[in-house]
Amino acid sequence: MSQPLPLPLSPRGVLAQFFELCKPRVNALIVFTAVIGMLLAVPAGLPWDVPRMLWATLGIALVAGAAAAFNCLVEQRVDAHMARTRARPTVTGTITDAQILGLSGLVGGVGLLVLHMQVNTLTMWLTLATFVGYAVIYTVILKPATPQNIVIGGASGAMPPVLGWSAVTGEVSPHSLLLFLIIFAWTPPHFWALALYRRKEYAKAGMPMLPVTHGEAFTRLHLLLYTVMLTAATLLPFAVGMSGWIYLVAVVALDAVFLHYAVKLYRAYNDALARRTFSYSILYLSLLFAALLLDHYAPLFAP
Repeated sequence: MSQPLPLPLSPRGVLAQFFELCKPRVNALIVFTAVIGMLLAVPAGLPWDVPRMLWATLGIALVAGAAAAFNCLVEQRVDAHMARTRARPTVTGTITDAQILGLSGLVGGVGLLVLHMQVNTLTMWLTLATFVGYAVIYTVILKPATPQNIVIGGASGAMPPVLGWSAVTGEVSPHSLLLFLIIFAWTPPHFWALALYRRKEYAKAGMPMLPVTHGEAFTRLHLLLYTVMLTAATLLPFAVGMSGWIYLVAVVALDAVFLHYAVKLYRAYNDALARRTFSYSILYLSLLFAALLLDHYAPLFAP
């Protein structure tokens, strides 16, 4: 006796699953750094263009969500081997490829239209380039091809503060590129900490992550070296006069903890330490950008 066909998902069910594929927790950090970029672009004491900022935040969030969902669609096979992703709707098959493609195109298209109509054309094109960089160049081309995928592909992940800055000013300034550089240097140690304790899963999936292709010791060394590079990059805002002493004190403390984790990983590795390093790296970036914002607007509250 044949089994009855499963009932089709309701539109609400499809939308809820698509929202999960948009990686809301990851994209919260993306949107956060973009908003900080907007706020840093406005000189302290000048009024904010709140409507423009809200439209820019919406547009960037929509395009980032569409890119994340497309990433999940492409990586169904890999996600099936990873403990943290094997329950995604793309793996369980409760949402179809056509539904993901259609909703990604719709959500991403609306986001780009919002940026074009309500923000400015430069931000729209930069956001589109970021989408292509992440969803196509990184996900489709680089990630399955080279262990340096996260280094090269990290450029797209470093773009949000530049997008926020350009949304407010209509230009890409040297200061916004410093924010880009910080996230670009942060991405490898952040992701390699994850790749270290997930190395067996990546190997099973056939993904050429650095711990799989070059070994644990090589990855630990490069994680340490990139953390040193990150420390140097985070001092540049103070060196060029973009920020002051509040930021410097905060970032020195944040860097000291990150370096402590990186050195401990290099000297004596264990999975639990790698997990703590990965978790700290997320907190680190959030607090660093919060310190930049506090430092930028602190003069308004000085006596």
